[in-house]
Amino acid sequence: MFEWKKLGLVFDPTKNIHASWMSEFAQSPSVVIHSDFVRVYFCCRPLPDENGQYVSRLSYLDLDRNNLLKITNISSSPILELGKMGAFDEHGTYPANIIEFKSDLWAFYCGWSRCESVPVNTTLGVAKSYDGGRTFSRLGDGPVLTYTLNEPFTLGSPKVKVFNDKLYLWYVAGKIWVKTDGRPEPVYKLRMAVSDDGLNWTKHGKDLIESVLEENECQASGEVMFHDGQYHMFFSYRYNLGFKDKGRGYKIGYATSEDLFNWKRADGLSGIKPSKTGWDSNSISYPHIFDLDGNTYMLYQGDEMGRFGFGLAVLKK
Repeated sequence: MFEWKKLGLVFDPTKNIHASWMSEFAQSPSVVIHSDFVRVYFCCRPLPDENGQYVSRLSYLDLDRNNLLKITNISSSPILELGKMGAFDEHGTYPANIIEFKSDLWAFYCGWSRCESVPVNTTLGVAKSYDGGRTFSRLGDGPVLTYTLNEPFTLGSPKVKVFNDKLYLWYVAGKIWVKTDGRPEPVYKLRMAVSDDGLNWTKHGKDLIESVLEENECQASGEVMFHDGQYHMFFSYRYNLGFKDKGRGYKIGYATSEDLFNWKRADGLSGIKPSKTGWDSNSISYPHIFDLDGNTYMLYQGDEMGRFGFGLAVLKK
């Protein structure tokens, strides 16, 4: 069993008075480690427009490597422009995962475009940095992974890791749209694809994690690590109906695998739960795990899908 010790809230965007484009939400944290600081990429939003519509932008902040609760720098502007009119990412980039691959920094992200019968369609894009991670440029105006005959609905929540010299992408695929409190909400499950170059992907084509809450359980953000001869996945899961109610929001689940394709679920071993009170008392989600100076850490977003920021936990020895 894993056991995580919560260290506290790292960043609350609602208290950041310096950037109107970063007024709410600090979502899907993703780390790149430098020699004297730790850069955390995340997605943020300005206040909604007059129609109540949000956009989501990619940003970053830097943490003191010797004190991961100390912010030393926050990006002064969004680091990836929104897509062109009519493009798959015209209205937002969220979630995002930044990795180092072949000496470059790559950003795999979910692009949002608004719709009529459902709120949005989402699919996956890719961008690269040519200035050390301060900004990113998309490699094309279209998605790198999109809908197929057996994945006809929303794709999102990319998480990418390198194992055995190959890129493994964990993402969500929508199964169906259902109305929740009169609003269409997608039901989505975790899936996987494999690539040699980051651009051409072979989909596994199957759901990876069995559902335990209900048939329409939603799963997202599969964060995988290799430890003690096994692969370990920490992921987010929630009810489809009433997920904003107390006790029905996202939690962090857990599964193990010997081969990355077949997973055995055991949520009770995840070692982390919502707090009794505070910013992460109803929901914890989108875990990101990284090793630093002999310790293993987890960043995760809190209540209301990270509206009030993300926090940090450390794996107990």
